Amino acid sequence: MSVYSWQRRIPLLSDWPPLNRVTLRADLWAGLTGAVIVLPQGVAFAMLAGLPPAVGLYTAIVPAIVAALFGSSWHLISGPTTAISIVVFSSIAALAPVGSDRFIELAISTALLTGAIQLILGIARLGALVKFVSHTVMAGFTAGAAILIVTSQLQHAFDLPVPAAGSFAYKWLAWYRGLNETNFYAVSVALVTMMIALAVRRWRPRLPGMLIAMVAGTLVSLALNGPAHGVPLVGAIPSHLPPFSPPDVNLATFRQLAPSALAIALLGLVEATSIARAIAARSGQLIDGNREFIGQGLSNLVGSFFSCYPASGSFTRTGVNYAAGARTPVAAVTSAVILILFLVFATPLAAWLPIPALAGILMLVAWNLIDFRHIYRILRTSKTETAVLLTTFFSTLLLDLELAIYAGVLLSLVLYLNRTSRPNIVTLAPDSDDERRRLVNIERKPLSECPQLKIIRIDGSLFFGATDYLDTKLRALAAQSPEQKHLLLVCSGINFVDMSGCDLLAREADRRRAKGGSLSLVGLKMLARATLERSGALKRLHRIYISKHEAISEIYKILDPEICARCTRRVFKECAECAQRSMASEAVTRPKSA
Repeated sequence: MSVYSWQRRIPLLSDWPPLNRVTLRADLWAGLTGAVIVLPQGVAFAMLAGLPPAVGLYTAIVPAIVAALFGSSWHLISGPTTAISIVVFSSIAALAPVGSDRFIELAISTALLTGAIQLILGIARLGALVKFVSHTVMAGFTAGAAILIVTSQLQHAFDLPVPAAGSFAYKWLAWYRGLNETNFYAVSVALVTMMIALAVRRWRPRLPGMLIAMVAGTLVSLALNGPAHGVPLVGAIPSHLPPFSPPDVNLATFRQLAPSALAIALLGLVEATSIARAIAARSGQLIDGNREFIGQGLSNLVGSFFSCYPASGSFTRTGVNYAAGARTPVAAVTSAVILILFLVFATPLAAWLPIPALAGILMLVAWNLIDFRHIYRILRTSKTETAVLLTTFFSTLLLDLELAIYAGVLLSLVLYLNRTSRPNIVTLAPDSDDERRRLVNIERKPLSECPQLKIIRIDGSLFFGATDYLDTKLRALAAQSPEQKHLLLVCSGINFVDMSGCDLLAREADRRRAKGGSLSLVGLKMLARATLERSGALKRLHRIYISKHEAISEIYKILDPEICARCTRRVFKECAECAQRSMASEAVTRPKSA
């Protein structure tokens, strides 16, 4: 039986891409590349969180496996991240001395509580909230995060004292001021690594280009005697497996950590789902937000039993994983397994890996993450989408990553609400050149309107945000044509009506009735009609019709016959029929009078 046949029998793997020799080989190379990348990162992130280096490596192993197995993304890799590490440090530093045993216990307990919150949100099916993160937000976020990755690697590629903390602009300014201290041995290693990676991708795309490039960068460093000339190396790495150690389950501890755990849980979910969707937009995959929430929750829950602090989706590792050719979540599992083997057997070899080579690879990955074609389409197509793109992009550079997502989503919602709060109002009139007298937009084709009946169509929902705008427009229509006392509202473009919309229609019906007119609806959807019935507004309308021809025929009967007799427009079929009957009646009565 084939691997794919076995895969279809296992529910957990059934929605993965087909597993075969080609995908497994690609995932193996991608996993190996990712494992080499995460070695220095895991140590650095743990130190950023105030924890021992080993904790960072454990967090790069266990959550990565669990999230890959239970999440929905084919490429997302979970582990320690910059944002989570900073929040963990700032929230726990006030509760225990940094680096102490109590500090480590609280960090692990935070992972347990964070995972529980994320799992509850996933079970409650709140993953649909990620749908509010649009592709435009993702494009801006990805481009900004890519530049941040490049910025974070400047100090390693040039071996300059660029501060790890500080704003985006401050880091670039520090890099510029320190250019005269550039270590050209380090720059040479980074450039050779990048060029080898580009050459392999250009001429031998099936080979693991990033891994080959890092090996080449290491050989160049050794050939130049890089360590003697200040080329920094990864150095000694702890060689212990993640130990099983249950977290401190204590109600008083949970009470202390709850506010921070909630913030970390939400931050982690936004970070992970945003990264998953950003990569999915490139790979064509459909992300299940609920399953991603569950995967992240389980990864932190399980990780807390193996000395891990809170983890989330890693933008750098996920980008490397995708760029290295990963096809399935097997790449994430492979990366974690290889990292375990590194910790047990190969830490002395990994210590010789030059950090500028890693920096060159990460810069190349960052460049490939920017979707220039999609960004160009946004800039060319829509001003509002361009505003969302630029807001998210600059927020990513100048604010925290999670705040950039919030800013982009918030602006998207504001612009959406602004559009929906100003529904399009179209004036309609029967087409005299059409046998069936279909209603058409008078702006597209100049047509005569009935002097007594105004026909309009509203394209948009009648909700609280749109009622003021619509009320103003309806009053303006009544003032412009006071003789058109009757109003027929075509509701085919209305999908939703709330209480404010019901009140708006009731008020308009009362105003028209007070002036001897009426308000009628046609083509109203069942859901909207049910809302009108429950609100009581339906009783104040003249009538709701099913078809436009029926509506016009019935409303024609309540029009002022004297005005109809003097009218020469003959807008409706009923007008012509009435004129014919009137002429026939006159023809019959004349001989009798003679």
